[in-house]
Amino acid sequence: MKHLLLFLFFLSAVQPALAGGVHALAMNGQPKYGPGFTHFDYANPDAPKGGTVRLAATGTFDSFNPFIVKGNSADGLGLLFDTLTEQSLDEPFTEYGLLAERIELAPDRSFLTFQLRKEARFHDGSPVKAADVAFTFRTLVEQGNPHYAQYYADVERVETSGPLTVTFFFKPRASQELPLILGQLPVLPEKFWQGRDFSVSSLDVPLGSGPYRIGEFKAGQRLTFVRDPGYWGRDLPVNRGRHNFDTIVYDYYRDLTVTLEAFKAGEYDFRQEYNSKQWATGYTGPAVERGLIRTENIPHKLSQGMQCFAFNTRRATFSDPLVRRALNHAFDFEWSNKNLFYGQYARSTSFFSNSDMASSGAPTPEEKTILESLGLPAEVSTQAFSLPATDGSGNIRDNLRIAAELLRQAGWVVQSGKLTKDGQPFVFEMLLVQPDFERVVLPFQRNLARLGITMSVRMVDTSQYLERLRGFDFDMIVTSFPQSLSPGNEQRSFWHSASADMPGSRNYCGIKNPAIDRLVDLVIAAPDRERLILRCKALDRALLWGWYVIPHWHSTSWRVAYWDKFGLPGKLADYGLDFQSWWVDPQKERELEGKRKGAGLK
Repeated sequence: MKHLLLFLFFLSAVQPALAGGVHALAMNGQPKYGPGFTHFDYANPDAPKGGTVRLAATGTFDSFNPFIVKGNSADGLGLLFDTLTEQSLDEPFTEYGLLAERIELAPDRSFLTFQLRKEARFHDGSPVKAADVAFTFRTLVEQGNPHYAQYYADVERVETSGPLTVTFFFKPRASQELPLILGQLPVLPEKFWQGRDFSVSSLDVPLGSGPYRIGEFKAGQRLTFVRDPGYWGRDLPVNRGRHNFDTIVYDYYRDLTVTLEAFKAGEYDFRQEYNSKQWATGYTGPAVERGLIRTENIPHKLSQGMQCFAFNTRRATFSDPLVRRALNHAFDFEWSNKNLFYGQYARSTSFFSNSDMASSGAPTPEEKTILESLGLPAEVSTQAFSLPATDGSGNIRDNLRIAAELLRQAGWVVQSGKLTKDGQPFVFEMLLVQPDFERVVLPFQRNLARLGITMSVRMVDTSQYLERLRGFDFDMIVTSFPQSLSPGNEQRSFWHSASADMPGSRNYCGIKNPAIDRLVDLVIAAPDRERLILRCKALDRALLWGWYVIPHWHSTSWRVAYWDKFGLPGKLADYGLDFQSWWVDPQKERELEGKRKGAGLK
């Protein structure tokens, strides 16, 4: 049976629902869990409820509306809002009914109907209605962050046909993953937003239907979520063994550099580490040495997408691919990995790293067929792409010689030690919000200086950084383009011409390329897994050969540290770190408190 399901996974697209609807939708193949399942395998249905967990957030917050461009929304707000479905984290892309009890996908894929659960309730006790779903969809498209309009672009209209029945009608050739995308819709109460301006950031406590409510908070400093003991969906299979903490507290830290010390001092309980140097050298001290703090590498199978230095090609300086290619030769990943990252990373050589959608080697005949029809440079469809590499010694003279020649071909010349073109020096700014990245940027800055390029480094706070990103007011940034195991509509926000001038979109590079537009459309419309993989590889090649970014690195495990007070399920998910399936173990917590006191710790 296992081999049969694996076979179906690769050959099937999202299955049309049977008459009367189904309990789940899978992007490929059949759902792992049948209609009578009781809980996800990565959750312990007998996990105790209770306890408090303290977490750290960075920056500040001034809004409880995470769905708009304005303001700095608080962390954790997803705990307030139930969605139509819940994604399983031990399958590549399958969703099970949450607010929706049944799901019906038309055989010709022209519409999708959700039948809501009659017991679904908002926190004030009022029922969740189909009208709330339709209101949410229209509001997000018309007034929400611009990416919603792109995300739902293939929805022609939404209609209600009863108090609990809502149907989305699709445009022809809509994205294969659109049904699952709509399942992720958070449902907002229409009555709460009547008389309120949805587009304005606010600290008015929103009305939700999720497992937690907002408790005490201090704007910009602390936010508490309190588990709702009367939560309507607590016994659903998708929730059993999850949402176990009575209280979740987010404390805000202005500076990332102090958060590790705060963690080791016992100011908060759980931490995911993204800094390799800190992971290798920072977890020391009495609490670690006495085993009060545990550190673990938890393997995963998630696609890693692309983290990178991103060029803003709207700037004349970076409009030429030759220039962007040249600057790739000035970044020494191998030296950085050896000296800064303790050899913990692999170089990202794809926009779909760590997945079967990553291109490699020379294009296959099938890839060539797609690429040759788009008018791209011949190398895209004929040659293997490779990034500049070094021996890790720090001597990159050969790479800089290649970079200098590429810059010469682009019209840049060195005058008095400075690279110039038409009398203007090559000067640009690297915009940063994370101090940790200075150690990566400064060696890059020195290599650029050897080419006659002046790169200044500007560190700004979170509010200013977000504002500049929304208006594309930067030369170069550190960013990432995350990818799911089933890429689709989000590619429009990343790469499509339509998003290049749309404030708030994720097209940070400013890409306006008809060939890439066509590839994005092909990815979104892929009718099955085989062609999705093929088209993603083609898109990957076009993006790589465009030299829109300087790729960074990725990891294939989560690095987590936590005070030893938690219980964990016996089986962890492959495709997500579901902290909501952990719990506070009362005995461990008591023992931990005793050990802290014995060691003279907080």
